[in-house]
Amino acid sequence: MTNRLLSEVIFPGFQNSWLEQNHDGAVLEISEARLAFTADSYVVEPRFFPGGDIGSLAVNGTVNDLAMCGARPKFLSCSFILEEGYAMEELTRVVQSMRAAADRAGVSIVTGDTKVVDRGSGDGLFVNTAGIGVIEHRLKISPQSIQPGDAILLSGDLGRHGITILAEREGLEFESSIESDCAPLWDVVDALLEANIEVRCLRDLTRGGLATVLKEVADDSTFQLRVEEEKIPVSDGVRGACEMLGLDPFFVANEGTMIAIVPGDQVAAALAAMRAIPEAANSVQIGQVEEETNQRVILRSILGTDRVLDRLPGEQLPRIC
Repeated sequence: MTNRLLSEVIFPGFQNSWLEQNHDGAVLEISEARLAFTADSYVVEPRFFPGGDIGSLAVNGTVNDLAMCGARPKFLSCSFILEEGYAMEELTRVVQSMRAAADRAGVSIVTGDTKVVDRGSGDGLFVNTAGIGVIEHRLKISPQSIQPGDAILLSGDLGRHGITILAEREGLEFESSIESDCAPLWDVVDALLEANIEVRCLRDLTRGGLATVLKEVADDSTFQLRVEEEKIPVSDGVRGACEMLGLDPFFVANEGTMIAIVPGDQVAAALAAMRAIPEAANSVQIGQVEEETNQRVILRSILGTDRVLDRLPGEQLPRIC
């Protein structure tokens, strides 16, 4: 539904060269500076969950969108839409969480807005953020830059944010505790750049999870991507929860995990750089870019069979960010 909304309404309605980049943010050149600019809105329910809350999610999500453009995050805006009667104590808690997340990510929240809507016409609290980052290199980090033979790297295990939200929302308890991976990713990207890795493409695994992100990259690059199931980490807790609930972990979202596509001959150096950062300590190579120009994503199963990964017709888990 989101993809259809973008392709049929948003892109035609606002058509311009920056929007056509179809990235996590717009890459802009102003005078001699290269900047990335992004915006997002957060409506998660519940607003507080193991590993984070709507405030830290808003900051980290915006920081990560800038990081996926290869930009050092610098400044954020923050706007609140509050429903009449929303508890001031809870808003204070959200603001304090946002400040802590911003400090951790090295960004400043420098402007914003607040609106109050009538009781019953909102959902307690909506948060809107925008961010500006500085691109300090000349790489073109986008799906159009990937080439056959490139390696697909994954910074962590799948599905922890989506399963955490579902468990909290529905009051579910699992044998293993599961906590959202909500975290900033700029340090991981910066480590790759500092190691002189020729980063081709970056994507964080938010709405739609790994499978959807890979399909988006394949569509925009024209190449086929192949990944191996046995190399893709899924924790026992997330795997068990997905089996019990009939969910596919390849489509469950993360909020602090990313893929990086890099040249095949730079895999060892790239993994070493990523693993030096706590948020990406368990980074692995999960696949590669192939020469076929069919825009497909192929998953080689543990049993040795091939399965095509495509977008789901709808959302597995609504309102997770």
